[in-house]
Amino acid sequence: MLLLTGSRQVGKTTFLKHICPAGRTYVTLDDPSTRALAQEDGGLFMKRFTPPILIDEIQYAPNLLPYIKMEADSSSKKGQFWLTGSQQFLMMKGISETLAGRVAILNLLGFSQREKERSNLDIEPFISGKKNLTARLSFAKKPSLKKMYKNIWLGSFPALIAGAAKNRELYYSSYLQTYLQRDVRDLAQVGNERAFIRFIRACAARTGQLLNLADLAKDTDISIPTAKNWLSILMASFQIFLLQPYHNNITKRLIKTPKLYFLDTGLCSYLTEWNSPQTLEAGAMSGAIFETWVFSEILKSYWHRGLEPLIYYYRDKDKKEIDFIIEANQKLYPIEVKKSTTVKKEWGREFSVLSKFKKGTGKGIVICMAEEMLPLDDKNDAVPVTIL
Repeated sequence: MLLLTGSRQVGKTTFLKHICPAGRTYVTLDDPSTRALAQEDGGLFMKRFTPPILIDEIQYAPNLLPYIKMEADSSSKKGQFWLTGSQQFLMMKGISETLAGRVAILNLLGFSQREKERSNLDIEPFISGKKNLTARLSFAKKPSLKKMYKNIWLGSFPALIAGAAKNRELYYSSYLQTYLQRDVRDLAQVGNERAFIRFIRACAARTGQLLNLADLAKDTDISIPTAKNWLSILMASFQIFLLQPYHNNITKRLIKTPKLYFLDTGLCSYLTEWNSPQTLEAGAMSGAIFETWVFSEILKSYWHRGLEPLIYYYRDKDKKEIDFIIEANQKLYPIEVKKSTTVKKEWGREFSVLSKFKKGTGKGIVICMAEEMLPLDDKNDAVPVTIL
């Protein structure tokens, strides 16, 4: 059994239909009459729509899950049920309790840059190890600041990339109305629509920053418990990601606060009202949204292959920081992100703090706008952002 989750309009249904073999029935619970049948009489629904089946927007009928479980248990065939869902916060409890051990859960975001370009799609998930970097550098192009911020500003939703949606502002306005307002507000009992929109915009303005719930609540005139609840909704609906700090038991001097990242830089730019790639690149959010884009590309390189990365950030009370740490093969791989084209040797000086942990340290890199890989010292390198 397969469950493909992700925010609305990232292409979940289109993707599954594309790989769907002949003979699999497609049913969408966006249809009110079909949804009512699934909610009120799961047994009749299963008799009417027999497997193999693709059920779209399963979160609208969580009561259907026990019937799916019974049908799956009674059949010796694998993969009879393909499910999609956009509101993970409603269905995951039902999925984990009802279909535990029976379902593979995959996460899908918008197109990665490599997917947009249809280039080297078989490359391994990103890590700063020598073998991975060598493979990526073989096809990395010289970065263009203008092109980079155009991509960041436009975002990664398929309709915008493929040209089906011609007007970016109209597209994001509609997206906000139909998904963030309608679905999230109604299904998660968010009563104050205006306050919720202010909250989303405030989160977008804080992308790439440490999360400060008290500050966020104060700026949007809501309580801290409400801010925490709304934040969990945005997380579970794939709008934001909270990156946790790396720590273990040998140190108590680490900051335990997560960092907030928006998962689509186009939506983030729209919410913070940057009206062109040029104003975004020259504005106050330029560095933070560049870092956000890099993070989302790293995450996509794992999620779009059905993998979950062990990715963190580092910051201690001495204000030593590392943007990202990927843990793999019993090693810690430090990554910094800089918008600059001029490489500076001090960029990698904080990487040495990882020696305090009882794990090896892999190659450290700084992802930047440099045209080629350049050494920072004998262990660390600066690499062009186009390796992603």
